[in-house]
Amino acid sequence: MASRGLGGLGGGRGGSGGKKSLSARNAAVERRNLITVCRFSVKTLIDRSCFETIDDSSPEFNNFAAVLEQILSHRLKGQVTWFGYESPRSFWDYIRVACRKVSQNCICSIENMENVSSSRAKGRAWIRVALMEKHLSEYISTALRDFKTTRRFYEDGAIVLGEEANMLAGMLLGLNAIDFSFCLKGEGLDGTFPAVIDYTPYLKFEQSSDSISSDEEELRTFGSSDSESSTPENVGPPLIMDENSWFNKCKRVRQKYQLTLEQKGYLEELLRLRENQLSESVSQNKILLQRIEDSDLAHKLEKEQLEYIIVELQDQLKSYQSLDQLSAEVSLSQTSLDPSHSQEGDGKQDTLNLVTEGKEDTPSLLGLCGSLTSVASYKSLTSLKSNDYLASPTAEMTSPGLTPS
Repeated sequence: MASRGLGGLGGGRGGSGGKKSLSARNAAVERRNLITVCRFSVKTLIDRSCFETIDDSSPEFNNFAAVLEQILSHRLKGQVTWFGYESPRSFWDYIRVACRKVSQNCICSIENMENVSSSRAKGRAWIRVALMEKHLSEYISTALRDFKTTRRFYEDGAIVLGEEANMLAGMLLGLNAIDFSFCLKGEGLDGTFPAVIDYTPYLKFEQSSDSISSDEEELRTFGSSDSESSTPENVGPPLIMDENSWFNKCKRVRQKYQLTLEQKGYLEELLRLRENQLSESVSQNKILLQRIEDSDLAHKLEKEQLEYIIVELQDQLKSYQSLDQLSAEVSLSQTSLDPSHSQEGDGKQDTLNLVTEGKEDTPSLLGLCGSLTSVASYKSLTSLKSNDYLASPTAEMTSPGLTPS
């Protein structure tokens, strides 16, 4: 009994792990199916646009719109109310928030549409308007780049959160070459019914040679059972079937050729757009590099100017300190040599201060002023003034040599 209990417990654990792996496998298959069907729907839409105008009556467009709606609604979180209940939410709620950064977007115009009331209908109207504006790929790319908003609206395992999201924007880029014409008041904007995908145009089954022969034998047996008397005259229909098969093969080859031609045009258009984007990014990179070089040069020049100004200020500060020291020494020498001429010394000191204030703050003038106001020059002037051989102005005027004849 104990072994049975342990075996049952182990089986329960294995069953929980198996359920998790099965759910992960189902989610991966669902994502892969939706992306593959989306790629097929885009190709069929491009092929149909070569022969007729795409509008609401086109089954290729209706299927594409259903696929895109299923992709954008895959694992979309519900909106939690105040009472803790979770109400369903449409992909339009995510697009309305994530696509606000698109330049000249149509979000406000769709919000103000009178004939569109439900959130699902607004999302379907947005798909049509974005296709007519040729900006559907730009909307999807902008929304997917806003990873924070995308994470807030979708659960783990959603297509828009996986690696398939990068493929989605690239697939939708080829729709910019198609001219769409939609009526925004038609039945396609009815938000009461969910979108249903028609998988039959994309289903393809190839049989081997053995299976084909067996099918032919089954058809012959069915034909013989229907007619009670089977005669050799019934040999004619297989020839007709062979002709029809050859005709069908030629038709399929022609369709494959047209499909390949359209894919070639699509890839060329995609390559041209990528080259334009690359050239624009290269030019912007060159402009940014030039701006960086200009800013570096400007910073270097500004640094050199600031260093030169600092050196000049330091020189001026040193000259001011030397002048203050000289003025103090001159005042001390005046008081020690001739106390009676203190007033005259004060006048000379005021004159010296005025001279030092009025002169230019250059090192050459500072040296000149320092030589004139030194203590040695002042002593030599006082000694000359007290010398007896110094002639007075009155003597010069009264000398006989200067009197008029």
